[in-house]
Amino acid sequence: MPVVDAVYSAEIRKARRDLHHLISSKSCAPIMLRLAFHDAATYCKETQTGGPNGSIRKPEEFEQSVNKGLKTAIDFCEQIKLKHPIISYADIYQLAGVVAVEVAGGPTIEFIPGRKVLFITSPSVK
Repeated sequence: MPVVDAVYSAEIRKARRDLHHLISSKSCAPIMLRLAFHDAATYCKETQTGGPNGSIRKPEEFEQSVNKGLKTAIDFCEQIKLKHPIISYADIYQLAGVVAVEVAGGPTIEFIPGRKVLFITSPSVK
């Protein structure tokens, strides 16, 4: 289980509130849930690579036909990332999916932060 410090945990709680407001006000729960799924759905059991690592924000990912329209959700999440820069993109995208379920009337889902980002970012993609 990932372990994060108290500062990161507090920032997650704030980001969760901000995401709730954003998703409610923009009525974007479906696309936020889809973003979380598509970022996570790259996991390969054989190689144990991929998974929710934030790579969906890279053009070579979001420009694929199966990811059509996800740039909107990525841009919404960027607003949250700017307010909470210590949170990884991987955690923001997965938290957005959790909050989307809640906003849509689903159950409150426990969120465990601390996803590892397994790719190196270029200077143009942070």
